[in-house]
Amino acid sequence: MDILIADDHKILRDGLKALLCRRPDMNVVGESSDGAETVHLVQKIHPDIVVMDVMMPVMNGVEATVAIKAFDPSIHVVALSMYANASFVYEMFRAGASAFLVKDCAFEELEDAVRVVSRGEKYVGACLKNLLSEMFLISLSGNKQKLLDEELSSREIEVLSLLAEGLTNKEAADRLHLSINTVASHRQNIMRKLALKNTVEMTKYAIRKGYIGL
Repeated sequence: MDILIADDHKILRDGLKALLCRRPDMNVVGESSDGAETVHLVQKIHPDIVVMDVMMPVMNGVEATVAIKAFDPSIHVVALSMYANASFVYEMFRAGASAFLVKDCAFEELEDAVRVVSRGEKYVGACLKNLLSEMFLISLSGNKQKLLDEELSSREIEVLSLLAEGLTNKEAADRLHLSINTVASHRQNIMRKLALKNTVEMTKYAIRKGYIGL
């Protein structure tokens, strides 16, 4: 099976490529560092599977997955994330992903996920089972938005990370190819969801969650 690796960290791409290429039935046919490049490569080389980072510049993993599935629904997406985040899981599966794993999983779990999705099935990483159970129980209670509303979306985390690093609304908008008004709206939603009062509190939260370094 032909695999495209999409992640903005070269060291991770190199590691995944080295491990996947050891399997005789797996062939890494391309690498990309942002969502837009990923979509372009998919249209050019038609891989069977895309191993997709959720958080990438220019176009994030959710947006790239939507574009890929619109181009060719037969291409399977395996989502990778640093965070076991309910919103991430929901957004990626709604976008059309076939699997979701957290990046600290063992390589064998990624290998299993690739084989499972190649058969047209779904796969969820072991560490996400409790999260999915909680999401399911909340949905049965008639308040399925509760868990999602308490967490930030992938786009909101992108905006939070950039603002916490000291970028202005305009600079963050330029980096993400959004309007200033959209970034301002995301900022308001972030502060409302997290009950934060100012940029200092946003920065402290981002550091605590590991979205940015010290």
